[in-house]
Amino acid sequence: MQIPGPDTRVVELRVHGILGTTGDELTDSVASVDVAGDGIGRIMRPADRLRRPVPGPMLSAGDRSVPRIVEGYVWGRMTSGGLAKATWALLFPFALANMAHWMLPPAKTGNPLSSALSSALRALLRISAVLLTMLFVAQLTVVTLDLVAAQCLQPGVPCMEFVPDTVRRIDILRASAALLPVGLVILLMHRLSTVSWQVSAPKTDKQQHSARAPMLPGANVVADPDTPALRALHIVAALSTVALVALGGPFVISADPRWLVAAALLAIALIGTVALDDPAQMHPDGKEKALRSVLGRTPRRALISTAVVLLCSVAFLPGPLAGELPGSGATIDAITGALVITCLAVAVLLAPAALLARPGWKACPPRLRPWAGGWMTAPVLMVACMLGNGFGAGLGLSVSKALGASREPGDPVLLLPAAYDDVTIFWGTTAVLLLAAGIIGTPWMLVKRWRAGRTDNDGPGGDGPDGSLGADDSIPDEVALLHAGRPADQRAAANAWKWADLQRRYSHLVLLVIAGVLAVSAALALVARVAELPGFAWSGWLVGVGVAVLATLAVGLLRMVYLAATKRDTARYLGVLCDLALFWPREAHPVVPPCYALKVIPELAARATEHLADPNTRVVLVGHSQGSLLAAVATARLLESLPEADRERVGLVTAGSQLQWAYPRAFPGVVPHASLRDLARALGGRWRSLCRGTDPIAGAVTTWNRQVYDGMLIGVGLRADGTEGPLPAATRGPTGALVLGGDHWLPDPQRGPFSCRRWVPGVLRHTDYSGDPEWDRAVAMAAGLETPVRGAALPLRPQTPTPAQVPTPAQVPATTQAPAITPKAPHLTAQGGDGGSLGETVEELVRKPVDNEETETARVDERATAAVPRQQDAKPRPEPSVLPEITEPRGRTAPWERGMALRSSDR
Repeated sequence: MQIPGPDTRVVELRVHGILGTTGDELTDSVASVDVAGDGIGRIMRPADRLRRPVPGPMLSAGDRSVPRIVEGYVWGRMTSGGLAKATWALLFPFALANMAHWMLPPAKTGNPLSSALSSALRALLRISAVLLTMLFVAQLTVVTLDLVAAQCLQPGVPCMEFVPDTVRRIDILRASAALLPVGLVILLMHRLSTVSWQVSAPKTDKQQHSARAPMLPGANVVADPDTPALRALHIVAALSTVALVALGGPFVISADPRWLVAAALLAIALIGTVALDDPAQMHPDGKEKALRSVLGRTPRRALISTAVVLLCSVAFLPGPLAGELPGSGATIDAITGALVITCLAVAVLLAPAALLARPGWKACPPRLRPWAGGWMTAPVLMVACMLGNGFGAGLGLSVSKALGASREPGDPVLLLPAAYDDVTIFWGTTAVLLLAAGIIGTPWMLVKRWRAGRTDNDGPGGDGPDGSLGADDSIPDEVALLHAGRPADQRAAANAWKWADLQRRYSHLVLLVIAGVLAVSAALALVARVAELPGFAWSGWLVGVGVAVLATLAVGLLRMVYLAATKRDTARYLGVLCDLALFWPREAHPVVPPCYALKVIPELAARATEHLADPNTRVVLVGHSQGSLLAAVATARLLESLPEADRERVGLVTAGSQLQWAYPRAFPGVVPHASLRDLARALGGRWRSLCRGTDPIAGAVTTWNRQVYDGMLIGVGLRADGTEGPLPAATRGPTGALVLGGDHWLPDPQRGPFSCRRWVPGVLRHTDYSGDPEWDRAVAMAAGLETPVRGAALPLRPQTPTPAQVPTPAQVPATTQAPAITPKAPHLTAQGGDGGSLGETVEELVRKPVDNEETETARVDERATAAVPRQQDAKPRPEPSVLPEITEPRGRTAPWERGMALRSSDR
């Protein structure tokens, strides 16, 4: 490790998480200005009154202060803002299907069966994505061409009476007007799929197949060069689907040459989609090379041009538009049935694929293994398909109800395909089952929380049956240790810890329950349709519930898009969906908004490289929440490109991160546990993680299997040498944080307030990590300027001697029965309940009486903390009501600048 010199400085490069933020909030300043970037990805620094960039506050590292520059990378404009980005919510099912590809378990190297299963699963996912595109376009065509042009606008029908009869009698005008919006939607889909963020950094991505587990986190998150070919195949399939709806559907073979052309184009699109399976061009020879020649730029343009001509011929030479189109129901049925079959095939093939990949994570503790054993792709794909089906059906039902609202009894009824009746029954059943699951699941969660409290009460450490704290004041051991001496904070934190733990432990079950309900509802609807079961007496209200649910989906989605386009706050919350789903590059579905990770990660690495050009500069990348994934992947890319000497000047701090709790478990092929271990080894102890037990969507990153033993927080975790195993007991920081391995467990509520330091009251959970004084200490450690030091060791339970260890008066020598002179205790200040320094010494605090109303609180605190050790020749004294934290003499240094002083005092 390089020794810091007098010119050493630290650059703290921050990355925000979901919901976006401003430069002022990210840099913790009253004003900020851009210093680099292109306006989409913005590098910002704090600014003075004249809007000039200024460095950040000095960074305290032990007994010295180091200059620090604070910069923030703001990427929120890539996922929210404006009407165009608001409409991205309409493509959310496409984004979910694309994300499902990245949730596949990695293929086992050298195992032909695992490779074959992985290839089959990726092919099925691409087929599901094409079917989703076809279903979306088919449902839109049913609304415009069938419901409006063929039924509502036919001559003599009292519907949309403002349209003149001359227009109603000309089929070409009706067909052209109906297919024009469909064509525009397909054009917009094509344009959207061609948009990519311009990266203002040199290209450093290496060829890495997306199905292979990376050595470092996110190494296989790269752009797929086959995306243009996949995009063209989706557009061809969409245009062919529109033609099939107008020409009678896929099951009625017609002599019309246009039908044959549409069927041939659709077959080419499906076969080409299955064949494209080499995302990183790792095998440019043989079949892959031939396929890329067949799907080159010129052949793609020829296919799209042919499909466009086909659509124009259908618009200008339509068939008879006098009532319901026969091709609508057949096309919807065929696509929906194919989607169900592909989802079922993915679920079946995913089971052996996950079992073959299991050796990669079976050595991990159960709470670190992938969710559902690596089977999460199937439920996510199921949700994507059913949402896509529901959005389109909801739009059709809403338009049908709106057109028929003002019609008189006896007028011709606007009919939707019979498949829509099945969809209404499906969503009605889904709503009922989800309601039942909620009624059952809510008490189950309450029982789990109650049992967790009982488990805490039955454990050692208090005055329950086994020495627990009792049923009324159940405080987890970690909370009691972290908030020692602060009973009010213990009670506030204990409840938040339990709820957060339940959410982290069982939140993925919500998705599994939803997917299971959707699967059961789909099976019931399919059986009822195939067996042609008669309607039951209660099916009427079930259909009504389904119609209401579908209308709510459609209207609610459109309203959300409108509000997101007109109100900034709503746009930010809608951007949460984009923040989570658009991190992943286009792989299974190309018609999704551009991936922001492909821009943010290389630009972060390039900015850090610029700063590292100065040999006296150390760069610490800091990421919060989703930003922690961006920072970790950027750090991994940076370490791969730097020489060995410069790697020692790179550090990483993650705050409120899901790098252990969610990403390795949901995406085992992208952020596997082994890659986190390799990253920890590459950083050599310069990876620090700020975490809170009250945070419901984040947690520890480098440690697990934590427990309190003999008043010390111990656990297993990642070591600086690249191994994993038991870690030394946690050390206490100057402001109360417990440092175990690379994790800094922050007290929440914070200790304080401290003088000359920002303080945030209350239980913060997932917010405002930078407001904790431990933030600066973690940055200093990540920069290699400070190491964890042992503060006051606070045992959890008083070490009471047994009766056999207590000598009787007859056993005590006469020389010791006389009053002895007790050595004077050192004059140390104590940390009180408010975190500030009290005027009393430890001796005065011990002798200070406790008020009557605080007696019970003091008793609880005495059981949760340790007594001051007594010497044999010292007079007995009562246990302290508030356990003091040993600090340096009052007035010497600020609490967050006592690292070196505490280090020397512990020796």
